[in-house]
Amino acid sequence: MGESARAAILSTDRCKQAEPNSVLTVLLFLLQLGYRDFLQAPLQPLMDNLEAQTYETFERDSIKYIQYQRAVAKALVDRVPDEKASELTTVSMVVGAGRGPLVRASLQSAEETGRKMKVYAVEKNPNAVVTLDNLVKMEGSCDMRFWSAPEKADILVSELLGSFGDNELSPECLDGAQRFLKPDGISIPSSYTSFIQPVTASNLYNDVKAHKDLAHFETAYVVKLHSVAKLAPSQSVSLSLPSGLLNRFSYLLIQTSQQKPTTNATKSFISTYQATLAQPWCMGFAGYFDSVLYKDVHLGTEPTTATPNMFSWFPIFFPLKKPVEVHPDSPLEVHFWRCCGSSKVWYEWSVSSPTPSPMHNTNGRSYWVGL
Repeated sequence: MGESARAAILSTDRCKQAEPNSVLTVLLFLLQLGYRDFLQAPLQPLMDNLEAQTYETFERDSIKYIQYQRAVAKALVDRVPDEKASELTTVSMVVGAGRGPLVRASLQSAEETGRKMKVYAVEKNPNAVVTLDNLVKMEGSCDMRFWSAPEKADILVSELLGSFGDNELSPECLDGAQRFLKPDGISIPSSYTSFIQPVTASNLYNDVKAHKDLAHFETAYVVKLHSVAKLAPSQSVSLSLPSGLLNRFSYLLIQTSQQKPTTNATKSFISTYQATLAQPWCMGFAGYFDSVLYKDVHLGTEPTTATPNMFSWFPIFFPLKKPVEVHPDSPLEVHFWRCCGSSKVWYEWSVSSPTPSPMHNTNGRSYWVGL
């Protein structure tokens, strides 16, 4: 069952409020400067516990928590009419609570809207729970996938998205947590979609090649893209379900519609673009996500709709072992598979046009995320 988790309960009338950290433009620039074109391994959220320094970096991202606070506030207003604001108490559950920024954002939303709220905070990392101890009264322990909630939630809040949307096991974790939600409950985020984009990235390609092995070409990296040429607009990735239905690769996070990803579900990407380089080589694919937190409140990294001044997520980069030459107006087709095993989830990818490439990361032999 992985690390032991803690569940916590608190109420608005006894929780200390804290203002979100402000982020100056110059600080944002300095924070990102050292990460430009620097390859990082994605997080292993279930296998590993985040360190304090990682939490501190995430918690500086005030834009993200402002968006969450707006989403929870809108949900509260929709959930509880003004005339019943003093009577009804909304039950909220923050799953993957970390050191409490989403808990604070939720409670600030309740104060802002004049609604009463009780919050359950569920977190597996004992290091983070030390900080939560200062906010809440501890009442038990368990992984969110196995926790038995004492009551159903009106609102389920999570921050489990990865750079590619689903690459940090958000579907698997939230599939287990959806049972906490009332039939008419609200999930924040309510949906999210993955996007990919073909790129020329000589610096990144050479850094991967310098390792002189196959494994590094079959690994996805989190990277602040800088010296990169984008060869076509990003596109939402498609999901071919076993039934033969073709849908956008996205997740609708409501109790009645959540569908667990199936093994070997295929995501396909096709793009036609006007070349702007003398020799346009596709060296890999940048990945992004777009998430609807609630109604018109949005969060994401997809270039055309990216949330301004947010730095919690850098794009993901899937390299190609052999660059593919693409001529002007010629179609570029790449296939992605998100595969689920009993103990891990992994991606496989290959190009089929204009020149076929080998399959990358077959059976998760080089890169995978542990369940």
